[in-house]
Amino acid sequence: MTPEQLLQHHDQARLWDQPPGVVGGPDTAAAYQQALAVRRLRVQRGEAPKGYKIGFTNRTLWQRYEVFGPMWGTVWDTGLRFGEASEPGHAQGSIDLAHTCQPRLEPEIVFGMKATPPANASMQQLFEAIDWLAPGFEVVQSHCLDWKFSATDTMADSGLHARLLVGQRLPVQLLATDAQALHTLLAQAQVTLFKNGQAVEQGSGTNVLDSPLNALHHFLKELRQCPGAADLQAGDVITTGTWTDAWPLQIGENWRADFSAPLGSLSAHMR
Repeated sequence: MTPEQLLQHHDQARLWDQPPGVVGGPDTAAAYQQALAVRRLRVQRGEAPKGYKIGFTNRTLWQRYEVFGPMWGTVWDTGLRFGEASEPGHAQGSIDLAHTCQPRLEPEIVFGMKATPPANASMQQLFEAIDWLAPGFEVVQSHCLDWKFSATDTMADSGLHARLLVGQRLPVQLLATDAQALHTLLAQAQVTLFKNGQAVEQGSGTNVLDSPLNALHHFLKELRQCPGAADLQAGDVITTGTWTDAWPLQIGENWRADFSAPLGSLSAHMR
């Protein structure tokens, strides 16, 4: 499938008519080059990249989806929204599901960058390049029927990314004094996910490659090994992977994620 065809299926929320593994092919590097070609097409038509998503960082889900390692994709201005504070520690917003394909919801921790990390950045150097973190809801989607895909399909499919709602942004320096402290805070944190007021699942930050900060560090190395990929820069938003399973969505639903203090909570209405 050409980049133009991939983008057309994305825009029209159409399923691919290929079995798993055909579109992505056998080569991880080639699959990412497909995604970067689609990225260039989106930039050419006026969309602006705003950062990245990291997927399949939650090891508890690898067997379920038959994908056994992280991958990544681009976050776009057309799908990125920031929630509004409704009470201390809580933000809310709405998510437009129009033109999404088999959408699912994931509660995650999102980072905002204030600088490009140095080459071969240590965890501490990465920590020093982070501006803020926040609770987030990523809406993921799959153009493969019933979410049956190969790992390379997910790479070619823009990292399965559709939408991102970011909650209350917390200055990282107010949460932790160094990388180890932030790693520990996030690894020990929990989330409870609610659908229409009913708790449906609990998750932990340690599910995400031991912590979202560790997931971000892993991703930075992978990104810099990909020819043609844009490096992290000030202002970039990176969402680091779900703490629970990805939950199917319908218009009209209300979802809430309550993270351990001091991370806060986020509510979203699907429209």
